[in-house]
Amino acid sequence: MQAVAIKETTNLEQIKGAIAAKMDSATFSSWIAPLQFDVCDDILMLGAQNQFSADFIGSVHKNVLADVAAQFGLGLRITVRGVVAAHVANDNNVQSYSPTATVCTTASVAAASDAFNAFVCCDENAFVLSACKKLAAGSVSFSPLFIYGPSGCGKSLLADCINNAAAGRVIKMSGGQFVSEFTRSLHDRTVFAFKDFCRNCETFILDDVQALAGKRATCEEFAQLVMDLRAAGKNIVLTANAAPNNLGGIDRRLQSLMASGLVADVVAPNTNVKRVMLMRAGVAADVADAIAARMAADGHLVGGVAMKIKTYAELMGTVVTMDVAQHLLADTLQKSKTPIAMVKSMCEKLGVAYDAVCGKGRSRAVVLARQMMMVALKGATNMSLTEIGRVCGDRDHATVVYSIAQIEKLKKSDLVLAAQIDQLIADCK
Repeated sequence: MQAVAIKETTNLEQIKGAIAAKMDSATFSSWIAPLQFDVCDDILMLGAQNQFSADFIGSVHKNVLADVAAQFGLGLRITVRGVVAAHVANDNNVQSYSPTATVCTTASVAAASDAFNAFVCCDENAFVLSACKKLAAGSVSFSPLFIYGPSGCGKSLLADCINNAAAGRVIKMSGGQFVSEFTRSLHDRTVFAFKDFCRNCETFILDDVQALAGKRATCEEFAQLVMDLRAAGKNIVLTANAAPNNLGGIDRRLQSLMASGLVADVVAPNTNVKRVMLMRAGVAADVADAIAARMAADGHLVGGVAMKIKTYAELMGTVVTMDVAQHLLADTLQKSKTPIAMVKSMCEKLGVAYDAVCGKGRSRAVVLARQMMMVALKGATNMSLTEIGRVCGDRDHATVVYSIAQIEKLKKSDLVLAAQIDQLIADCK
């Protein structure tokens, strides 16, 4: 009798080993190892802890499990095992989970077709917008879709558009929400219910992935979630402020997973996009034309400016003219930069006196700073060399030509100098 029991145990261990050899270790430890293995009437019985797990394993891993069972001359049956005790923490029959995440279960055809109109697209963002529309229309091969860009470029807006347009059950969380919900589920002993909730969807959206940085346990759980959703053919949308390999505080494995689909960047709104956004918000065309070029490339800022103008017009009962807008937005609009203002600003950054640069100063530091400023003005403006020489202390054309040639020669061997000049040019634009 004891020999039979030992043999049966050995067979089950061999079966487990054969299954483990056919899938990656993370998937096996998360889904297969927790199953209750048994053999009854030449059938391999696999007992899952809840119905979701049984359905998921049956839809994703059934072929592999059936092949291994056949190698041992067995059939296969996946069932839900009974509740052993009322206090078992990992049995969803005794757990309750109340999510705070946004869950969308339906999307009308009209809403789906109009959802992406909220995103004002420029040529540079046409690719990422097309990818978002394709994903919202159904299952895609490039999941996960990873969208990244600076603050205010429209990442969260695209995630909202997908949430509004995608059919079926959509779960949308922010990175901070995912961290807090996972932590709460651990504290309340409802972690398996949380796992089921996140996997029971057609599209999963996580906004601001960088919030997971430094949270090791959360990152491990999220990595497993991404693998399980992808294995089940579900759509995954992720947004962040940097590309996957530039996200600090997130381990290399998760970075690799997030980069395994389609990685697309979103550029900040240009002048035309800002103008369209302002006009859509009700700002007069002439006012929008005038202030769009004087605003930072930040969609959040543009929305705030539009709200301020609209609110002022409603409260004061008057049309917002350009003069009123300039007064109203004095703290927001960028002042136009004159060549002299640019030179003075560069003097501060390079630590030299304006009088020395535009005077007779011939020290090595002053000469180098003056030459760098000439190169920066040439790269950032449409000024002629004669005009550049004039604002740099009435230098003649030949001096400007010589100065630019000297700096271009130094840039080839001095990377720090080249970076400084690039920054000066960017600040002057």
